[in-house]
Amino acid sequence: MCIAVFMWETHPLYPFILFLNRDEYHNRPTEPLTWWEGGEILGGRDGQAGGTWLASSRDGRLAFITNFREFQSIPEAKSRGNLPVDFLQSKKKPIEFAEEVVKEADQYNGFNLILVDVRSKSMVYLTNRPEKTGNFVTQVSPGIHVLSNANLDSPWLKAQRLDHNFKEVLARYGKDELPLKEMVGQLMMDTTKDDLSLLPHIYSPETEYDLSAIYIDTTRPQGRYGTRNQSALTVKSNGEVCFYERYLDKDRWKENTVTYQIEMTTK
Repeated sequence: MCIAVFMWETHPLYPFILFLNRDEYHNRPTEPLTWWEGGEILGGRDGQAGGTWLASSRDGRLAFITNFREFQSIPEAKSRGNLPVDFLQSKKKPIEFAEEVVKEADQYNGFNLILVDVRSKSMVYLTNRPEKTGNFVTQVSPGIHVLSNANLDSPWLKAQRLDHNFKEVLARYGKDELPLKEMVGQLMMDTTKDDLSLLPHIYSPETEYDLSAIYIDTTRPQGRYGTRNQSALTVKSNGEVCFYERYLDKDRWKENTVTYQIEMTTK
């Protein structure tokens, strides 16, 4: 599933701040944070389908994706995890790439995709499950946003809880540098679950209850399922990127941090 909270073009030190939990079956092959595609793309990787849930590039672009919670799915759908990779490889503007994907959006199961170009200060939200009065593609406004498994900023309780906690933690640090590892612990380990009567009622009550936490750890008929990767990514106004990942490896938590520099002026 996944859940993410991010701040865009609002913090005095960081044009972009992101915290993200990736939820997946524990037996699904996964590669941890590293450079790939000849050192051009940085992110974790789905070892089964080859895509990613979050990745960035050396030229100041990044993308992340969540599944859209729905009861039915397309059996032979295209892999949603390839969309962030395709964007980073394309060199297209976020809006250009999004408009291309819309043409084949019905070939994917439900998804939410955020596309970012930090240098041009462009962020786009793309979904193939828009609200009845909404659009497939939307420019994201500056501020704090939460993306779970419904449309961007949908008022799900776990999303509201993460939004509240994020603002509270940010206020604690003010304009100072952010300790990403500590903030992951403060924000993304929340196991609070919500009252059944207040949940979306898409899946069974038991499943909805298990998925109502920000940090998920449950067992399904297909095996153990839950939060396997926790990421924090920041971009400073001087172009310094810090990408932190905490991940499960054979039931043991490991971590890795990669920093690199991007040029903040477009050619």
